[in-house]
Amino acid sequence: MDNRIERLEQLRAEAQLGGGEKRIAQQHKRGKLTARERLEVLLDEGSFQEIDMFARHRSRNFGLDQNRPLGDGVVTGTGTIDGRIVCVFSQDFTVFGGSLAEAHAEKICKLMDLAMKIGAPVIGLNDSGGARIQEGVVSLGGYADIFLRNTLASGVIPQISVILGPCAGGAVYSPAITDFIFMVRGTSYMFVTGPNVVKTVTHEEVTFEELGGADTHASKSGVAHFACENEIECLLEVRRLMSFLPSNNRDGAPAVPTTDSPTRLCDALDSIIPANPNKPYDMKDVIRDVVDEGDFLEVHADFAPNILVGFATLDGRPIGIVANQPAAMAGVLDIASSVKGGRFVRFCDAFEIPLVVFEDVPGFLPGTDQEWRGIIRQGAKLLYAFCEATVPKVTVITRKAYGGAYDVMNSKHIRGDFNFAWPTAEIAVMGAKGAVEILFKSEIDAAEDRVAAIAQFEAEYAERFANPYEAAERGYIDDIILPRDTRKRLIQAMKILETKVDSNPKKKHGNIPL
Repeated sequence: MDNRIERLEQLRAEAQLGGGEKRIAQQHKRGKLTARERLEVLLDEGSFQEIDMFARHRSRNFGLDQNRPLGDGVVTGTGTIDGRIVCVFSQDFTVFGGSLAEAHAEKICKLMDLAMKIGAPVIGLNDSGGARIQEGVVSLGGYADIFLRNTLASGVIPQISVILGPCAGGAVYSPAITDFIFMVRGTSYMFVTGPNVVKTVTHEEVTFEELGGADTHASKSGVAHFACENEIECLLEVRRLMSFLPSNNRDGAPAVPTTDSPTRLCDALDSIIPANPNKPYDMKDVIRDVVDEGDFLEVHADFAPNILVGFATLDGRPIGIVANQPAAMAGVLDIASSVKGGRFVRFCDAFEIPLVVFEDVPGFLPGTDQEWRGIIRQGAKLLYAFCEATVPKVTVITRKAYGGAYDVMNSKHIRGDFNFAWPTAEIAVMGAKGAVEILFKSEIDAAEDRVAAIAQFEAEYAERFANPYEAAERGYIDDIILPRDTRKRLIQAMKILETKVDSNPKKKHGNIPL
């Protein structure tokens, strides 16, 4: 028996070393943690329970039968984050460059199947050279097996991808299907084809960082939701995100202890709207003043900054926030912001996270570039997402709510539950200047002083339409509230909506304008 125990201990020690001390040193030299070190940072201390430590590949091609490391380049198992169970896999770059093949994929699929059974989130730490060429089509089949599980798990359990090294070719599509992607500046890359192939095919000279680095995907493509300075910061940010999310689509998000009073007034908001309607202000200041402890976890912070999305809590209850940002492009809706907002709304709806909308939108961005790239179809994604969502939805119009964008931003007409407006709200088909140039064109053309005539008509139009009262008369606005009362009124509304029941017509699924 002692020999058997000794044998087990030897194998465990061998598995713990991955590719060996030399390759671990190389990993550290690159500024990267090992697969197991990453799990120690991500998970609660001592909570990791490994699965399939002794798995080995079965290939005999190209001399692989002479090199069969334990674990086959990926560490899988369960652990806890703030006491809640999560399923995790961590690719080990020290073993075959973290390449994916049959046994490697089987371990990940087995973990994902377990996650679906127990209703636990899946967090994947990706650091892989791609498909293991020696195993050929078996490797490609392994990727497809994972893609299928990503798709079936979508909307059932949260899926988070953390890119901590290369992720190229077909490997990128698993993270793309998951809910949130984290990347690290300088060490993580994602692309379908690398710089060398790009140069050969298109003759473009581009670096790894420019083509698929963290900043590129966080700001230009929108593929990455978070870009972090280093691995430890990244893994701690994953823990922070998890604090706002439920474990699955049946459990509510956990309450977060707060000492912030539910009746606290936000006095600074009474003066935050500039007197000049064309002057910007920072909607983040509004959000932070309203939510608990001023804690707002922004998602996609560097992509489409004209719309803000992210998580916070109100009286300890997690919420999703969607807000126009007047400080960026005047808060106008365009293709990027519509796609960003629409996907976030659908995530929150899938996982029963209530939505709060702060609205200050002058309309959709005009121009040939937007029209030719499909603003009609792309903008409809945000509209579709809000229409489809059945979670509690509350809107606060702080200033502009113009045209079709008024409808899109969770208006009463698309099942907004409570729709509030500040006295500074302007709810109209369009801004005063554009409106009078259409409505009073002949009078303006006939006027001796064109500028004075426009100014007079603008003032008259603004007096009549640039306010929330006509909408309130018709019940499109439930109440006009003082800005300082916003936090208090939102908490009251969410309390009322805790027992909300709503549904969509029976169908297999809708046909969102992709």
